[in-house]
Amino acid sequence: MDIVRPEFVPDASLSTAEMEALQRDIADVAVFSDDFTFDPDAVALGGPAGQQTLGEQGDEHAAGDRPLVAGVDQAFVGDRAVSAVVVLRGREVVERVWAVEPAEIPYVPGLLSFREGGAILSAFGALDCEPDVVFVDGSGRIHYREAGLATHIGVTLDVPAVGVAKNLLCGEPTESLDRKLPEGARVPIEADARVETSVASGAQRADGDAVDATEGTVIGYAVQSRQYESDSQYINPLVVSPGHRVSAETAADLVLATAAGYKLPEPTRLADSYADSVKGEL
Repeated sequence: MDIVRPEFVPDASLSTAEMEALQRDIADVAVFSDDFTFDPDAVALGGPAGQQTLGEQGDEHAAGDRPLVAGVDQAFVGDRAVSAVVVLRGREVVERVWAVEPAEIPYVPGLLSFREGGAILSAFGALDCEPDVVFVDGSGRIHYREAGLATHIGVTLDVPAVGVAKNLLCGEPTESLDRKLPEGARVPIEADARVETSVASGAQRADGDAVDATEGTVIGYAVQSRQYESDSQYINPLVVSPGHRVSAETAADLVLATAAGYKLPEPTRLADSYADSVKGEL
């Protein structure tokens, strides 16, 4: 899979200000609406685990008609990032690859792509197939500058991308998430207000936890992909946001369509497992 926009390849040698400026350039190019040719209904896994003939049991989408859905996740071995990509068609794994690159900077909230992006792009470069959509373990538009890891990778490869994060980086849920949500529920996450402060040199924008998007814009959803039946415990929702060429609503739909009884959607769950396996070998 080729890089389409080489000017956006993460460069860990940039200063923090330069990284943030690049992210804003990426956000200007990113498309946070549906811009793809595959049928999103065909992304659903269809049938029980292990089923080989996905067109059976009333499933209107035959195996060959299903889009290619890639999941990508990372593991770390010392100061090296291990990126694993697993590509599914329905439940069938059609390809999996991995790559290792130095993690040249420490983890900094909001700058994850400059730590992990090189390994991810190297792994996608080893793919023979061209995924129709990519699920990234990280944020998309739910990011201070609307350019999280999923957006950075999606725009650089110009591929529809969905960010699937475990924690909320920024933005404001329209309802409290500190409670048990039913399986299948989704709570909109909106951009919140910026704080403007006057200083001697002029107006200074204080980022805090706010987002560049207009206040009130729905930038993603908290998605309850799985939930316990017991009232005494509950599973926290995933934080899902559009990366590139996918709307917030469709991103949530795709995650729920690929949940197979686990919290993580199947593409990223398998990528997570594969990354850990490669890490063990290394």
